[in-house]
Amino acid sequence: MAIEVSNKQILFRDYISGSPKETDMILTTTGTIKLEVPEGSNSVLLKNLYLSCDPYMRGRMTQSDSYVAAFTPGKPITGYAVSEVLDSGNPNIKKGDYVWGFAGWEQYSLIENPQSLTKINYTDVPLSYYTGILGMTGMTAYVGFNKLASPKKGESVYVSAASGAVGQVVGQFAKMMGCYVVGSAGSQDKVDLLKNKFGFDDAFNYKEEPDLTATLKRYFPKGIDIYFENVGGKMLDAVLPNMSVHGRIPVCGMISQYNLEHKDGVHNLVHLIMKRVRMEGFNVSDHYHLYPEFMEVMKQYFMDEKLVYVEDVVEGLESAPAALIGLFTGQNIGKQVVRISHD
Repeated sequence: MAIEVSNKQILFRDYISGSPKETDMILTTTGTIKLEVPEGSNSVLLKNLYLSCDPYMRGRMTQSDSYVAAFTPGKPITGYAVSEVLDSGNPNIKKGDYVWGFAGWEQYSLIENPQSLTKINYTDVPLSYYTGILGMTGMTAYVGFNKLASPKKGESVYVSAASGAVGQVVGQFAKMMGCYVVGSAGSQDKVDLLKNKFGFDDAFNYKEEPDLTATLKRYFPKGIDIYFENVGGKMLDAVLPNMSVHGRIPVCGMISQYNLEHKDGVHNLVHLIMKRVRMEGFNVSDHYHLYPEFMEVMKQYFMDEKLVYVEDVVEGLESAPAALIGLFTGQNIGKQVVRISHD
């Protein structure tokens, strides 16, 4: 007979407007789950080890058109996770395997559609890396910079939100390509991290710059060849006049806009024409066919000790709501991860 255990969960309360609050997420300790998959099922039972906090999750708290389905009120929040397989009815995933993919914000998840899970074969790095640099955010950096931006040695690269999960990887990719790289972040500690740990050529605190257009002109007197867009709003408006002819802007995210009911207008779009700039939004899920290629590249980088990675890890499922909300006020330094404890 299957063992039934308690299953601590974080439930989504209801759709919101404006900035999310911890009270929009409910910790419950009353749920239970059987520690085996139903007989004849193709499903997979997971023991969740690490949860990923990502800015795109804010869009799932609103009933609006998006590339990822909205959360369901009263049901567990879902997101990227790293998990151990406790039981499996799927021939491609075995008990004892480690996987990453979508799971609930809960201690245990029964995944009925295991095609969304990726088996972890490379374990010479911490498993938590698959919430970030070896998972969705690392792939985002790889696709956006190496594929869409078409970088060339010697080009000038600007990365906003540069100390975050994606930005820190983009900057290192750019340095390995032989580019001149400048990043921006929201505190002196983060600026120091960019210059001293991630190897950026320079960095600045955008909160201390009254005129971002002039700031970027100072750092890029000959123009920006590639802007890796994470922020949007006033930052994007300041970047556009500073782009080089035939510059490229891969658009990964616009975190400054996610909590706004009325999005900021961008006034300098005419520079896309004047400078013949290519600006392209992308969703990493369209590019997961490149994951095997990405992993081969990343394994070599790790073996050659070419990559540095910083995580901000909080302990316990109950810490997840505050960790997610902290993304929008810059509380995290590096990739925000939640480590789940199992009593």
